[in-house]
Amino acid sequence: MKSNRRDAVKKMAGLAVGVPAAESLREHMEAANQLLGPELKGRINHSVCRWCYGKIPFEELCKAAKDMGIKSIELTGPEEWPIQKKYGLDCAMPWGANKNLSDGFNEPKYHDELIASYEAHIPKVAAAGYKNLICFSGNRRGMSDEQGLENSVKGLQRLIKTAEKHKVTLVMELLNSKVDHKDYMCDHTAWGVELCKRLGSENFKLLYDIYHMQIMEGDIIRTIKDNIQYIAHIHTGGVPGRNEIDETQELYYPTIMKAIVDTGYKGYVGQEFIPKRDPLTSLKQGVQICDV
Repeated sequence: MKSNRRDAVKKMAGLAVGVPAAESLREHMEAANQLLGPELKGRINHSVCRWCYGKIPFEELCKAAKDMGIKSIELTGPEEWPIQKKYGLDCAMPWGANKNLSDGFNEPKYHDELIASYEAHIPKVAAAGYKNLICFSGNRRGMSDEQGLENSVKGLQRLIKTAEKHKVTLVMELLNSKVDHKDYMCDHTAWGVELCKRLGSENFKLLYDIYHMQIMEGDIIRTIKDNIQYIAHIHTGGVPGRNEIDETQELYYPTIMKAIVDTGYKGYVGQEFIPKRDPLTSLKQGVQICDV
């Protein structure tokens, strides 16, 4: 059965860059095995998505993440923030204000509800010392891309002043509509970038999910480099399958990470894959692969 974030959350909360040679990746991993915890290189700010590790008690995950040199556990809400703060962990991408992934800012009938929720949540994010808050476009349901842009601008414009006041960036995630999130509107980088341009605020940016965008459009490195000014956060995941980011899938993450570093990007890279093996071993491996 295919796993995705939407299913996992329900259970918890009530062109290719290149096919790596297995030998090359093994060599990279052997070198990275010496880089643990505080000895990580520090050019990538490592984060991990909570929902991928829902079977692990949260405090146990916090301890393990800290030991690995991970700086953030993300996609968490106010009830989890005190626990991760106890371990000195940031929350690179808070959530909790959105309805769901399908009902978002592209549909005016949801605007009042969404705005009330975000208006209440943004000050909580700021008070906790966090910088971002995730949001979603919602599904098309027959709507044109242009109409979706116009509707999203109208809704989000009502929130921008609050976001700016509290120094919180609203971050819309790019998701694939081919495999995991059928009909989702913000499924291409160009659409998301156009929304950023129309809003014209540094407090609205994109979450560039490498897994999702490899499925939809490929050309990962060029797209990141060309649009880095609109990207506030980055997610990983193996293609196909959204599993480990090692030699079992088609992307070569060390090269992608080097390209990200070269842009001067200072945000977080969040591991968002579904482990098929021992979850913490796979998470450690993912961090090491991305530590360039």
